[in-house]
Amino acid sequence: MYVTRRGALSATDPEPLTRELADRTEVIDALYRFGLGQDLGDRELFASAFAANAELDFRPTAKKIGIDSELMTGRDTIVDAILAMFTGRVDTTHVVTNPRVELRGDEASLTAIVEAQHLLQADHGQGALLKNLYDVELVRDGARWVMSRVVIDNVWFTGRPSVIFGGGEPGR
Repeated sequence: MYVTRRGALSATDPEPLTRELADRTEVIDALYRFGLGQDLGDRELFASAFAANAELDFRPTAKKIGIDSELMTGRDTIVDAILAMFTGRVDTTHVVTNPRVELRGDEASLTAIVEAQHLLQADHGQGALLKNLYDVELVRDGARWVMSRVVIDNVWFTGRPSVIFGGGEPGR
């Protein structure tokens, strides 16, 4: 569920506050690694965003834009599937904004808005622009955090959804 707390920080003393700020930064960085790893086609950076047993659920967005999608399970499956979809075919840019974080020991929740632009490399006039709401669960992995579950729900989109997955133009 989305992070809707009325405030950001819970710590007030310097040492706990410093730890909390560091954790919040690392939580948000997991989503930054997710976006930039895709945009650069950097397998190592993209994979570093996920726990080994992570789940990525794009089905809520896919349903809204008229495309079928399956639940992706496992870091390697997620990385292989997403990078294969775009490499050599689609240029992507992801912009992450409005991150909200809730820390619970070695677990965290993150809500953010992510704008994802997908343009065909052969013709940047053909694309899909999506504004999505992310619901993310994370776990601590040493000093960094990794995403264990990501649910992507679409707020709005414009363009051709088939640019994302290829193939025909469903429902349009």
